[in-house]
Amino acid sequence: MHIPPNLIEALAEANYVAVLTGAGISAESGIKTFRDPDGLWAKFNPMELASIDGFMSNPQRVWEWYQYRREIINKAQPNPGHYALVEFEKIFPQFTLITQNVDRLHQKAGSSNVIELHGNILENHCFSCKEPYHGETDLPEGHIPRCPICGGMIRPSVVWFGEALPIDALEQAEQAAMECDVFFSIGTSAEVYPAANLPYVAKRSGAILVEVNPNPTVLSPYVDYKISLSSAVGLPKIVEALKELKK
Repeated sequence: MHIPPNLIEALAEANYVAVLTGAGISAESGIKTFRDPDGLWAKFNPMELASIDGFMSNPQRVWEWYQYRREIINKAQPNPGHYALVEFEKIFPQFTLITQNVDRLHQKAGSSNVIELHGNILENHCFSCKEPYHGETDLPEGHIPRCPICGGMIRPSVVWFGEALPIDALEQAEQAAMECDVFFSIGTSAEVYPAANLPYVAKRSGAILVEVNPNPTVLSPYVDYKISLSSAVGLPKIVEALKELKK
């Protein structure tokens, strides 16, 4: 599939580009979209592993799940899609990267100022007093980390089902959607709100809307350009075409 020349011309003239990424870009680095259907954890409902109720009813199981996920994430490497977004940051005068992913692969690739809508899996904080926790988490079976300040249970710094997104992150993301010239929705189903509303905010504010996803989504009928490629293939093609045009 060729990248539409009109899109490349629009990007060449764009001052501000904003991007929203979802699980699809991480899947290409070997990180499954939340959980592997054939894996060890398939018998558990996501609500048992990623909710306040699940944590309160069985914190040990939740901690085992997150330690398992961290092992996978720590071994994962950014893919060409991540590195292409690092190039975006260099190419456009103003660039904002918004992600629903918690794996920090964007930062690992070299992106800076990433807005993390759903927090991240590599940091922890106290469930009770909310203070960041930098201590040991790899504890003997039957033990979970405790806050040295208040004694509360330590939890991963991710946004669980039923929790509100960080207000600052959401406000920054909405601002970017309203102000950008071009908005990319990359590797996301466009069904998880409030993140899924951002492309529509951008479109209503006059931005060109681009979707990079090999699969059709609920957003697909509303975009100006649909790139039916994986992000690891499509995004480098866009960068290459942009550089070629600017020669």
